[in-house]
Amino acid sequence: MRARAHDGETAAVHEVEVEVSSWAISFRLGGEAQLWRMSEVEVESLGDQVRLRRRGQAARLTVAAEDWRAAVAGDAAPVERRHRRRERRLVIGLFIAAAAILLFVFVGVPLASGPLARMTPPALEESLGDTYAAQLSIAFPPCAGQEGQDVLHAFGDRLEDGMDSPFNIMVEAVEAPMVNAFALPGGRVLITGDLIAEVETPDELAAVIAHEAAHVEQRHVMQAVWRSLGLGLILDAVVGGGTGAGQQAVLLAGSVTELRYSRDAEAEADVRGQEILQSLGYSSEGMGPFFRRLAGEEQRGEPAAGVMEFLSTHPDSLRRAEASNLRARPGAPAFSPDDWRKIKAACDDQPRRPSSD
Repeated sequence: MRARAHDGETAAVHEVEVEVSSWAISFRLGGEAQLWRMSEVEVESLGDQVRLRRRGQAARLTVAAEDWRAAVAGDAAPVERRHRRRERRLVIGLFIAAAAILLFVFVGVPLASGPLARMTPPALEESLGDTYAAQLSIAFPPCAGQEGQDVLHAFGDRLEDGMDSPFNIMVEAVEAPMVNAFALPGGRVLITGDLIAEVETPDELAAVIAHEAAHVEQRHVMQAVWRSLGLGLILDAVVGGGTGAGQQAVLLAGSVTELRYSRDAEAEADVRGQEILQSLGYSSEGMGPFFRRLAGEEQRGEPAAGVMEFLSTHPDSLRRAEASNLRARPGAPAFSPDDWRKIKAACDDQPRRPSSD
């Protein structure tokens, strides 16, 4: 194959004969033999011509594009092979990176969520809880019955005396279209107005609140946050980020159906919640009947209307009810008849929204 060669040092142009193999091209320039490995050759298309360079050198060859294609026929052009190799390496690298991210999110973070939750400074968790509460208050505003709210606040203060926790337990009734109770990071416990309407005795409501407070004490809430968000999104949600991704993640993870706990965590909160009530001299007999009634086993034969949201986030209700009954101990009611009346009326000043399907 004929080519015009430039040594890169002078303006002289040399007519040379180039031999092409699958691994190299060779020719003589200025009386010296030249051997360029294909892995070192850079190919530049110039229309009907092709310019060849050896990487890192100024010398170059210019050949007819048709001759070059014929010379490398049966074997891919070096530049194409290099491009394919780079593309393969890129695809493999992206796959490995994606696999590493998935392993981190779905395996590493869940496994590390417990230790990470325990290492999270209480002040950071409280700040995150404030962010959650601000977001949720838009959709789930506090109930207007202040007397009932005051009773719930006071009960949260009393629970702290039986707990080993750095957080203040702040219990609040909220308007939400579901039967549910959930804890936020930093000690907030939200009770929906529909759940208050569903509970039949002070013991049942006290058991639900104590159960959620136990999640706070055992740092289950923060574990769920770690699993849902990861460190980067948590920091973005707390300190604010330029993209708002953390704030959107907070909206997602802050929804009552996203902060889920493992079965072990639920069982631990059941046990610890009853222990807290018993240590304060309150009855712990309300948890079992509440779960059993919601599961439809007490004189109904089917789940009570409007409680499926609660059951979906608290699995194995019947087994938990049986276990709770075995641990239950009698004691004083958590609320006086007058306090109970105030709690029941806490959300009556606002129209109740129908439960979602």
